[in-house]
Amino acid sequence: MIIKEADDKGAQIIALQRLQTRPDCHSDTRKRIEQEIRNIQAGIKGENEAAYEMKVHWGASKNWMIIHDLRIEYGDLVAQIDHLIINRWLEFWVCESKRFSEGVAINEHGEFAAFFGSKPYGVPSPIEQNNRHILILKRFLESGAVKLPTRLGFTIKPDLKSLVLVSKHARISRPKIKVDGLDCIIKNDQLFKAIDKALDANNNPLLMAKIIGQDTLELICREIVGQHKPIQFNWSAKFGLLVSPTAVSPVQTPPEIIQDMVKSKPVIQSAREISAPSITTNEGTEKPKQKLVCASCSQAVPYNVAKFCWFNKPKFGGKVYCMECQKAVQT
Repeated sequence: MIIKEADDKGAQIIALQRLQTRPDCHSDTRKRIEQEIRNIQAGIKGENEAAYEMKVHWGASKNWMIIHDLRIEYGDLVAQIDHLIINRWLEFWVCESKRFSEGVAINEHGEFAAFFGSKPYGVPSPIEQNNRHILILKRFLESGAVKLPTRLGFTIKPDLKSLVLVSKHARISRPKIKVDGLDCIIKNDQLFKAIDKALDANNNPLLMAKIIGQDTLELICREIVGQHKPIQFNWSAKFGLLVSPTAVSPVQTPPEIIQDMVKSKPVIQSAREISAPSITTNEGTEKPKQKLVCASCSQAVPYNVAKFCWFNKPKFGGKVYCMECQKAVQT
């Protein structure tokens, strides 16, 4: 049974695409934003592939509960878990989903490398990343944040297990010698077989004594989901952009730009007194200087925003508009 679907990441992509269209977003920043969008889209594709396998095998079962895209906090620690599979024996399969488009290679030291254009580059170990998630989840459960079932006065403790899921189309290059922990790296289409094999190999006679009811299992999972804390991204800050380009004050305007714009003024009193460069027509006459004020709402407009309007005269008729009013003019 699927208790929680993955959070919708479409809003993040839209927010990033809007940043790319801002006049204060330079070409190098746009490239970084484009890479961020590609990373999100690749992550969504990999997680959806793994989620489909889980839905096929356990989506209709009340003996297995599935939680996608779970973010929990324990103190100042955070665990972002891509997939969590829980059964009636309180086995928690913590799954880290990775999409390596050109495959992944692991050496004898357990170091990981991905590929771009067939050239390898180092990446953090997803095994260690998942181990940290498991440790935080373990502390979270032990803290009493979720009420665990008891039997004969003893709390039934969950058994946390790690899996790293890789796209079924990716190449996995493993070292020739055996390295502990690498068995947890599997392709998405091997997920059911790997868990089924682990269950068959568990010969612990006390396992059946731990089994809990379907309703109890579902209640535990819904309590865990109730602790989910979605992350709030400040994309503007990440890429060094102002939250609102129209909020630039006169003191934030580069001194050399102010000097060029107001050579005839010894003192700048306010943003409304900053004037645009004069424009000379083909006839040689000079038009009056245009103040950096929005033609619609009369708010002060930064020089770079005004410049954007001047360079797009067919859209704005040679007038200056703030970022908000530009939307109304263009529609």
